Amino acid sequence: MQFHWFLPTGSDGRTLTTGMRGTHGPGHDTTATGGPGADRHRAPDLRYLTQIAQAAEHMGFDAILTPAGTFNEDPWITCAVLAQATERLKFLVAQRPDSISPTLAAQMAATFQQQTRGRLLLNVVTGGDRAEQARFGDHLDKAARYARTDEWLTILRGAWAPEPFDYQGAHYDVQGAAVFSPPESGQRKILVGGHFGSRLADS
Repeated sequence: MQFHWFLPTGSDGRTLTTGMRGTHGPGHDTTATGGPGADRHRAPDLRYLTQIAQAAEHMGFDAILTPAGTFNEDPWITCAVLAQATERLKFLVAQRPDSISPTLAAQMAATFQQQTRGRLLLNVVTGGDRAEQARFGDHLDKAARYARTDEWLTILRGAWAPEPFDYQGAHYDVQGAAVFSPPESGQRKILVGGHFGSRLADS
């Protein structure tokens, strides 16, 4: 059994909803869930996030989940910085396929693993909030988003293979996808979340 904690990169407070800015589009009252009128009890500055990461490590948590989205700090940059302030803690970095190419994601993940000696867990989130997806130029319906995620994961894994990887599908057309230093087989953990639940598997 593994235990994970949460990194509040959108600000923190005394309740679960404090600091979580709404993403429901125009007209939605975001005061209760964050937004312009919310009480941002603790800003997600480096000092506070470092305290949380170090505390999670000290208490024996295996990893810390870092969300992705408009109203959070970028998870990759945040976790890369916090990795320098911790020794054992792994970082469960959320990534949506709508906002990054699979080859670049493969490169970023490989670099993170190389520089932290295998402390990345990649959390692939297909996405479900239409307003949030639209901010990144993504207007696909649910079925198409899941089909794209399947292709995205195929290319991500292919880029980690020993030989350059070619792929042509409905959403991606890549030629010679590869990374400089592919992660070792034991460092290819991918957590996939969606309507079918979540699963953690070796890539």
